[in-house]
Amino acid sequence: MKIAALQTVSGADLDANLDGAATLLAEAARAGAELAVLPEYFCLMGQRDSDKLDVREPFGAGKVQAFLAASARELGLWIVGGTLPLVAGSDRHVRNSSLAFSPQGECVARYDKIHLFCFDNGRGEQYDESRVIEAGRTPQTFTLRSRDGHDWRIGLSVCYDLRFPELYRALRADLLLVPSAFTFGTGQAHWEVLLRARAIENLAYVAAPAQGGRHDNGRRTWGHSMVIDPWGELLAQRAEEGAGVVLAEVAQERLRQVRSQLPALDHRVL
Repeated sequence: MKIAALQTVSGADLDANLDGAATLLAEAARAGAELAVLPEYFCLMGQRDSDKLDVREPFGAGKVQAFLAASARELGLWIVGGTLPLVAGSDRHVRNSSLAFSPQGECVARYDKIHLFCFDNGRGEQYDESRVIEAGRTPQTFTLRSRDGHDWRIGLSVCYDLRFPELYRALRADLLLVPSAFTFGTGQAHWEVLLRARAIENLAYVAAPAQGGRHDNGRRTWGHSMVIDPWGELLAQRAEEGAGVVLAEVAQERLRQVRSQLPALDHRVL
């Protein structure tokens, strides 16, 4: 099965961001991808964290969800919409949610980001997602049947989740998705090594679409969207900033081979 990790440099204009996402999704479909995954915040990287409140949607309705459903139907793609802001339990917060759509345009899974990023380097770069985002509580997977008839267990996660390996153990997935918006500094230091670790320890494929470049709000994200195989080998990567499509083939035969020669998942004790 061919999959696509899409890299964007989203800004403060929602419509422009959706237009850019549409271009990348169409490119992925033309290249033969069956699954395309957008990055975290693909629909908006606002001037302020609170801008998310202005575009939040109730689950099941809204411009962004309609766009994802229509794109999936029109392109015949499985699409995972990185994250978009959904209504939360508080008027001052949103859920940072990753939604999966089938080629029929049906939303088959929703994952609300569990771990919220908090960072302060002491030199003026500071983030605290909990100010505007309400954390989720439940791990989420869905089953994707590829065109060759194989069933893939897809595990959903988002960005900062990557630092919490117990989440990925709970997912027990064949393909782990990590749509992200890693900062330039943390990405440069930790992005690839963490992604490869999650692939190796779970003997699973990892697809990590990311924001990558300089945004309207001045923030710079690391990018380097990539796909990694269950042995930790890098299959494909976008090594430059800017929007683009990263394509890779994933195979059930490779999963079986790696899990057979090193049955570490069967050796777990704790």
